[in-house]
Amino acid sequence: MKLAFLGTGAAFSSERYNCAVVVNDHILLDAGAPLLPHMHRLGIDPAAIDLLFVSHFHGDHVLGLASFLLHRAFVAPAPLVVVGPQDTPQRLEELGQLAWRADWPEIRSRLSIEHQPASAEGKAAGVDFESRRLVHGTEGGTGYRIHIDGRTLVYAGDTEPTPELDELVRGADVAITEATGPGSVPSHTPWEEALALRDRHPGTRFIFTHVFAGELEGAASDLTVVEV
Repeated sequence: MKLAFLGTGAAFSSERYNCAVVVNDHILLDAGAPLLPHMHRLGIDPAAIDLLFVSHFHGDHVLGLASFLLHRAFVAPAPLVVVGPQDTPQRLEELGQLAWRADWPEIRSRLSIEHQPASAEGKAAGVDFESRRLVHGTEGGTGYRIHIDGRTLVYAGDTEPTPELDELVRGADVAITEATGPGSVPSHTPWEEALALRDRHPGTRFIFTHVFAGELEGAASDLTVVEV
């Protein structure tokens, strides 16, 4: 499994870009800005992205979609399946209107997007997945268990360290989970809790993201590709 980390930082990190991961060159996990230049730097074709999993609609996880969708409309048209919370179509519409204003209807007409709710179990673009609701901020978030070639990849997005997170990662081969910073971090997972989560699931390879500042053992770095 090939994991390309376009960005690994928290929302207001001054050291890291916003969160986005590309799996096997065609699955996008969240879409923090900037997407397109980082895909180019890592040799990823934006037209090859056929599946997007959205964990939640905070800006550091979706604002890269504005330019990505423009690119897909005018430069590299291709079908895209978007899996996310129930209100994902409405949220993407709002983002498009905010970013491109009166030109958005023209852009939208050129896009081929299929929306699929983040159900408990499903299949999107030929990929089997499960989803779980997680605790984050006012609206919560969605974590995913994605099944690829007989292995399970977990992507948690942003979340507090709750029993739901333990249930999400249980038995997974690889888990991409957040570790924002040391000490108390409201509505997020502190470093200490992230390391304790890893210790509770020794059979899972953990890769930490959403780091605000500094370095943490097991954390991914921006613009790196990891084979797992």
